[in-house]
Amino acid sequence: MTQTQYDVVIVGGGISGAALLFLLNRYTDLKKIALIEKLPEIAALNSHGRNNSQTLHCGDIETNYTLEKALQVKASAQMLVNYAKRFTDTDSLLHVYSKMVLGVGEQECQSLRERFTEFSPHYSTLQLLQAADIAKIEPNVTKARKEEIIALGVVDEYSAINYQKLAESFVLQATENNKSRVDVQLNTRVETITKIGDHYAVKTNTGSLNTRFVVVSSGAHSLLFAQQMGYGKEYACLPVAGSFYYTQQRLNGKVYTVQNDKLPFAAIHGDPDILVADKTRFGPTALILPVLERGDYSTMLDFFKSFSFSLGVLKTLGGLLKVADVRNYIFKNMLFEVPGIRRRLFLKDAQKIIPSLQLDDLSFATGIGGIRPIMIDKNQARLHLGEAKIDPGHGIIFNMTPSPGATSCLHNSERDLRSIVEQLDCHLNEDALQAELYNT
Repeated sequence: MTQTQYDVVIVGGGISGAALLFLLNRYTDLKKIALIEKLPEIAALNSHGRNNSQTLHCGDIETNYTLEKALQVKASAQMLVNYAKRFTDTDSLLHVYSKMVLGVGEQECQSLRERFTEFSPHYSTLQLLQAADIAKIEPNVTKARKEEIIALGVVDEYSAINYQKLAESFVLQATENNKSRVDVQLNTRVETITKIGDHYAVKTNTGSLNTRFVVVSSGAHSLLFAQQMGYGKEYACLPVAGSFYYTQQRLNGKVYTVQNDKLPFAAIHGDPDILVADKTRFGPTALILPVLERGDYSTMLDFFKSFSFSLGVLKTLGGLLKVADVRNYIFKNMLFEVPGIRRRLFLKDAQKIIPSLQLDDLSFATGIGGIRPIMIDKNQARLHLGEAKIDPGHGIIFNMTPSPGATSCLHNSERDLRSIVEQLDCHLNEDALQAELYNT
């Protein structure tokens, strides 16, 4: 079995692993970097457009964010825009659509008015849209509407992104830059990671790589790798699958709904599908599944290994089920997956966005939707929402859940970059990083 020496090995060729590969190659003096991906192409799982909402989150219309969180998200999104403008054909990655969060009924409308007062000083393009304004942008949202509505919206900004193409661009930039040797190994499955002295041996189905540093960015599998090495025992992985429904094109842009603050799951939204012409996609639903990859039931054993039932897990799940809104939501989303009744049940949720929708307008989007791992903190007996990262400080990092999704890929990878620079004592070109990714 061959063995090659590297400075850094990245496990996982999704958007997070690809972003880190780009940053290491572009802004450090490391000589040998490897990216290992088990599938035959980059970003083929959750980073693929069929498995996520294709949204460039900016924090302005996501009502589950505090202002502090929203501004962090805004900065992360701007890094992606800066990258796309500097390194790629921007229009192949980023798409301009209107976007809004829709308030329906007196309570939601009042919450959006208050939110606008708080957020508008920080988002210069954010508008408070009355029903007549909404009708000009999204006529199907107001048609046959009886309830009071308002929206917070932005008319003309980048709001959608093809994350697989972005990941491919990161890898292309790294492999075409001759600053360092970059090896991208596709169709390569990592079997074990073993610490040997001050190095790590990464054993794969095709050989073994010896490296000074390892970053594991393999979605729900990251926790399993961590626990096999004795880290992250305080976490359990709760995989939540999202499904979608299609209609013919009914929306001109993205329409979100107000988040129920009692639910740890995303409220549904309607979006133009950038991969399927003339389709509007509604979702996601949220279904807890005992697998680490959607549709791959061979990962069920891996789920049970990383889930690890304990008193903390049972307390967390019990606490969720005690809340009527959560209990009803989980049961309803289970029914959303049942052929024969799922379209009829989902129709009511979709009609919150487009009241005139009829049953025949909806079709279940077969094969669309991925899995997002949510961490359970067993010690605290609560869900660990948002980003989960394990960095013990001696040459290995595990990334479980980037937050908010792929929008944060460069921001989160920059944190890994700085940890690697500190631990390997290599050079970071800070001026170039700031000029290229932060300056507009």
